[in-house]
Amino acid sequence: MASKPILHYFSSRGRMESVRWLLAAVGVEFEEKYIKTQHDLIKLKNDGDLMFWQVPMVEIDGMKLAQTRAILNYIASKYNLYGKDMKERALIDMYTEGISDLNEMIIHYPFLPLGEKDASLAQIKKKARKLYLPVFEKVLKSHGQDYLVGNRLSRADIHLVELLYHIEELDNGIVASFPLLQALRTRISNLSTVKKFLQPGSQRKPFEDEKFVEELKRNFF
Repeated sequence: MASKPILHYFSSRGRMESVRWLLAAVGVEFEEKYIKTQHDLIKLKNDGDLMFWQVPMVEIDGMKLAQTRAILNYIASKYNLYGKDMKERALIDMYTEGISDLNEMIIHYPFLPLGEKDASLAQIKKKARKLYLPVFEKVLKSHGQDYLVGNRLSRADIHLVELLYHIEELDNGIVASFPLLQALRTRISNLSTVKKFLQPGSQRKPFEDEKFVEELKRNFF
């Protein structure tokens, strides 16, 4: 029996949350080894486990994979979430990169200085409402299918639904303006594996509050 993937990261969302979502969506159980102190991070570096001295890092199939895109690409390929041909893969990559652009802004938002948060939040909401969500609503409308690419579930759908949940935590009125995205979110959320991940007590991480951010800064910065 293959061993479970092991995720090395902080006990927070950050760039690892998309990995958690993707593994959960395909029903793969995983373990997490949290980096709690600077010593934990230094040990990983000194042991040679971090190729570029950065996390996320995932132990999977005998490898210690670094770099978020590489990790997600591998999981998507392994579990058939990456399209049936090069054209579908190109579309999935394009959509995923766009999702990542906005998600990066959301990831960094809790860690900004207090004086920068209002402007950042306004920018996130504007880009979500005026650019990113209209784009994906238009894609779904253009072909009338249930999923973004080839009418089959792909990593792009999982990443987009993760993003929708994150946006709603910041402003629960934005997604309401996009009925096809709401339908996609419902469709994905009703998958048994995702439904389980969305339940309280799962390995899904909560939005980082001020107390957590301050503790992380004290330990690592």
